[in-house]
Amino acid sequence: MASLQDQLLKAGLADKNSAKNARAEKRKKQKLKNKNQQVEADAAKIAAEQAAAEKKERDRQLNAEQQQEREKRSVAAQIKQLITVNKQSRDGDTLLNFTHDNVVKRMYVSATVHKQVTKGRLAVVALDGAYELVPSPVADKIAQRDESVVVYRADLDTSNNEGQQEDEEDWYADYEIPDDLTW
Repeated sequence: MASLQDQLLKAGLADKNSAKNARAEKRKKQKLKNKNQQVEADAAKIAAEQAAAEKKERDRQLNAEQQQEREKRSVAAQIKQLITVNKQSRDGDTLLNFTHDNVVKRMYVSATVHKQVTKGRLAVVALDGAYELVPSPVADKIAQRDESVVVYRADLDTSNNEGQQEDEEDWYADYEIPDDLTW
């Protein structure tokens, strides 16, 4: 079967120049159509790459948040383990007063434990709303992980240290130093 163009040329209804022009126009239209399809394909490809990059960034942020949450839980578990393994007995009838969030709290302990707390050998820490006593080195390790858990330490309490320093300075205030001492 011959094309319509060939049939029109044989019948004499069209000449070679018009057929040539028609073929050229048809090729031009086809080229423009192919170019437009490529531009549309490129735009779709760019949009898909941009969406993939945005999804990748969201996933990265989500992973970072999840990692931070895992680290928080890990630190909390470490603190809880340090406290439960190293907590000291609180049995006794001597009252130990300490402050937590500007509120005076009380705990009954033995006399020896009370001395250890006041000398700074033991520290008071908060665990799940309850207060426990742990040795000062353990309190240092806990403070490295989360300072808010360590509630009271006598060796870091500035109000007691200032009072003790004043007492030590005034210790010899009542004694006169003689002027005639020779060394």
